[in-house]
Amino acid sequence: MRARSAASPVRLRVAVDAEPLYGHETGVGNFCRGLLSALAASDALDLSAFAVTWRRQDQLVTLVPTGVTVRGRPMPARPLRGAWRRSNFPPIDLFLGPVDVVHGTNFVVPPTSTAARVVTVHDLVPVHFPEMCDHATINYPGLIRRALDGGAWVHTHSRFVAAEVVDEFKVDPARVRAIPSGIPDLDGHLGPGGAGLAAGSLPPGIHRYVLSIGTVEPRKDYASLVRAFDQIAPDQPDLGLVIIGADGWEASAFARAMGMSSHRDRIVRPGYLDNQELASWLRGAAVLAYPSRYEGFGYPPLQAMASSVPVVATKAGSLPEVLGDAAALVDVGDIDQLAAALSAVLDDPDYAAALTNRGLRQVAEYSWERCALEMIDLYRTAAGPPRLRGRRAQAGAGSVTSAARSMT
Repeated sequence: MRARSAASPVRLRVAVDAEPLYGHETGVGNFCRGLLSALAASDALDLSAFAVTWRRQDQLVTLVPTGVTVRGRPMPARPLRGAWRRSNFPPIDLFLGPVDVVHGTNFVVPPTSTAARVVTVHDLVPVHFPEMCDHATINYPGLIRRALDGGAWVHTHSRFVAAEVVDEFKVDPARVRAIPSGIPDLDGHLGPGGAGLAAGSLPPGIHRYVLSIGTVEPRKDYASLVRAFDQIAPDQPDLGLVIIGADGWEASAFARAMGMSSHRDRIVRPGYLDNQELASWLRGAAVLAYPSRYEGFGYPPLQAMASSVPVVATKAGSLPEVLGDAAALVDVGDIDQLAAALSAVLDDPDYAAALTNRGLRQVAEYSWERCALEMIDLYRTAAGPPRLRGRRAQAGAGSVTSAARSMT
């Protein structure tokens, strides 16, 4: 049990939405897990996790990191989300009990009776690319706006997205906090050194490969990557292209590009992989290509840098901010630039080594410990001083009781 000095700040009761931990963990799930693990190591919080779900509520205790308490009772997700799109009733406190801060980790934070609210906005894909969104994500901008109107604070992973939020929602910049994420370590498998992928996993005659990681969808622009690979493949007879990720929206566009490729026999699609397999592919790559059209942060390039793999990426969204001078950056959608940058890394070992060294320095800037410390500071700011929290808690007890009676 962690000791706490008498001078330590009053412990904040913080409830974090851990629903992204269900199913295959996406980037949002990786953020949620990394943040919860780091927060659990701090004695500044009375930390708990919750999920707006009915049938899967019992599973949550098996998904959260060690040291995180599961709070709340089963919640009927569809009726609640429908109600929250129209009003601030019922407050989540009704299901969680008294808390000081509720953190929505995936664009949405439920209404509360008195607790402060923080919502993580990972990017503004629904604003820039609504055609790429499903029924749930297309509603995010409206839910973000409702949360902001109710006094919520916003967390983003980058200054780029923070500025976008301020511009799009006309919110006070002081209420939007850019706090960089840590880097998912793939359950301890990430890092330089160690064996790469077995050669038998590649087509015959292929000994090196360009790697790309992410859900196969138009925003990732794998079609341009395939065309760039076709440009360099004739001069690189031992080179393959490996694209790791599950099929997403409009994966058929990528399939068409694959079908038209003159070197499609050298393109490998392993699909979605577990962390150990993904780390193995990373360690064996000659270069990671990240041709995205828009990004709010970008885990795969940072994971590649942490594995001593040079990176070629586009100047999309937050990538120039996040990657700095540690990646070769090209214009979005420029196939010739992408092909030239990949060739430069593949043909010049000294250049590749320089990128690798800069990459290792760059990833040192991103840690879950730093992320947790800055998030705790945001929680404290959002919650206000202890005296104010106490008054709100007293008022909130009556509000929650009234809400419970109105539902019975």
